[in-house]
Amino acid sequence: MLRDFNLLATTSRGNERDACSELSYLLGEIDDSAPNVEKTGISGLIAAKTASNPFEVVEKFRKILHERPYEFRYTLRIIPIEKVVRTDLEKIQHVATELSSKIEENETFRVTVEKRFTAMPSRNIIEEVAANIERKVDLSKPDKILLIEVVGGLTGISVIKPDDILSVMKEKVL
Repeated sequence: MLRDFNLLATTSRGNERDACSELSYLLGEIDDSAPNVEKTGISGLIAAKTASNPFEVVEKFRKILHERPYEFRYTLRIIPIEKVVRTDLEKIQHVATELSSKIEENETFRVTVEKRFTAMPSRNIIEEVAANIERKVDLSKPDKILLIEVVGGLTGISVIKPDDILSVMKEKVL
C-alpha cells in the first residue's frame, strides 16, 4: 500500500481493481502525468498519490462529475488527505494540532474519525486531538472538519470544509 497517499477513494467491495483504473484515468484527465493508485488491502478502499493539490483534484473531479457523470462508475467518494503519519496517538495529535491552524478563531469545528483495521478507540483519538484546539465545537454544522482517516498502520489527516469530500452518488442526483 502507498505510504504517502494524498487521496483516499471508496468503492463497493470487489470493485477495487476497476476503481483503481477509473481513478488513474480521471487523474490523467486532469493532467496528472504520473498518478500512483493502489488498493489498500481493505475492501472498498483505494489510496492515491497525485502531484496536484488534493483539494483542487476534488474540485476538478466535481466538475467532471457534473459535465460527464458516466465517467464515475466505480468510485463512490474521494477524500483529500493533507498529511500521513504512522498510526500512533502522539503522532496523530501532533499533526492534527499543526493542521488545526487552518481553523480560524471565529470558525467552529468537529473531529471525525474513520478507522479501519485498528483497535484504537475513536473516542481516545477524538479526545487527544480536540484537547489542543481552542475553537468552538459544533457537531452538526461545523465550519471545518478535522478528519482522521485511520487505515491500519497509517493515518491520513486533513482539515476540510464539509463539501471538500466528493460524494459521487449524492452529487450525481443533483
